Amino acid sequence: MSVTLSLLCLPCAGASASMYLRWRRLLPRWIEVHAVELPGRGARLGEPFVEDFGQLVAKLCIEQDAALRGNFALFGHSMGALLAHGITRRLRALGRPLPRAVVASGSPAPTRREDRHFPAKHDDAGLIADLRRQGGTPEEVFASEELMRITLDALGADYRVCESFSRGSGTHLPVPLHVLAGRDDDIAPERVEAWSIENVGPFTLDWFDGGHFFIREHEPLVVATLAQRLAQSCAPESLAHPSHHAARHAVA
Repeated sequence: MSVTLSLLCLPCAGASASMYLRWRRLLPRWIEVHAVELPGRGARLGEPFVEDFGQLVAKLCIEQDAALRGNFALFGHSMGALLAHGITRRLRALGRPLPRAVVASGSPAPTRREDRHFPAKHDDAGLIADLRRQGGTPEEVFASEELMRITLDALGADYRVCESFSRGSGTHLPVPLHVLAGRDDDIAPERVEAWSIENVGPFTLDWFDGGHFFIREHEPLVVATLAQRLAQSCAPESLAHPSHHAARHAVA
């Protein structure tokens, strides 16, 4: 495959761009992983958090302006999926080129979000309990006071981002949409399946064993499926003839 695709990967709540670094060697060479770092973590640890969804989306569109042009796609897990959707909507509102595909992982559809998913209070005890419930956080983080403080601060800020999300109005997005989900996640299947009404282009849904962090539990299979779905939408022949992959289907 000769086409080069820039894949912008948006992290889940409380995480940094490092969650995607392994993918640079696991995905095919025609996919270039661009791990997006959000303010307040990782390489941007000294920057203030952005705790409003609309402001964060607008900021990312400015910061990633060069990457959001040409042959690119968006991937996001959990909160990252919501950000990918928001960025795509903003690009369309600005009359900018849209991604070749959007991949939403581990997230209910924007129309089926439930705020009660978040702790009633963003105190440390509630946030730690939520980290334990979801899994995916290494024990070394819980054992380190410094790492725990960094994680909890980022998680609380990101929960406020999600709580400030407003679906708003607008037409469905004319982009290929691929959804990945864990069978044992606590997100009800119908809330995941509702992604199918968010776009008018090709749609796929792939289920994996595991909970909310199935992307780590079954990383090789997830990465292989991701590459397959991106090839459907972003291969040279599909760019020239987008109608070739117009079927909408779900895969169990």
